[in-house]
Amino acid sequence: MNESNIPDSKEPELRIAGLVQESIVDGPGLRLVVFAQGCPHRCRGCHNPHTHSYEGGLNVSIDAITNAIIQNPLLDGVTLSGGEPFLQAKGFAELAARVKAMGLHVMTYTGYIYETIVAGLNRHDGWRGLLDNTDVLVDGPFVLKQRSLSLRYRGSSNQRLIDVQQRIRGG
Repeated sequence: MNESNIPDSKEPELRIAGLVQESIVDGPGLRLVVFAQGCPHRCRGCHNPHTHSYEGGLNVSIDAITNAIIQNPLLDGVTLSGGEPFLQAKGFAELAARVKAMGLHVMTYTGYIYETIVAGLNRHDGWRGLLDNTDVLVDGPFVLKQRSLSLRYRGSSNQRLIDVQQRIRGG
């Protein structure tokens, strides 16, 4: 049999910096948090500087992450953080779709602003799928001069909490 006819049996993977099995600070309710590895923004004062390098972290199958979610029936949702999830949008879109199919909430953090993501939906593989399967998007880079400990789910006042599904319904 020709090698080109052999189907790719490798499970889809994400390059992640780590997982937090249970968090109450990274979105509403009890959440599993997936930290993407690699970030082009490299914000000064970033809470997760270990996620910036593209070489760090480890490859984890989407099936393994999905199984971790299934094993905790107390979860209200999953948070996709970083690093930058939109750098691996196709894989994170698949994970988010699985999470939504389980009836759970998806929150995604990004250093990009919402308008940049919408403008790039047709140019970047997976961006539409990730955005369409996100309930709440926290957008914008962390800005140290605008840091505030009083903001819910955000680090700096320039970042927004965007109800993506409401925006999609509203056109």
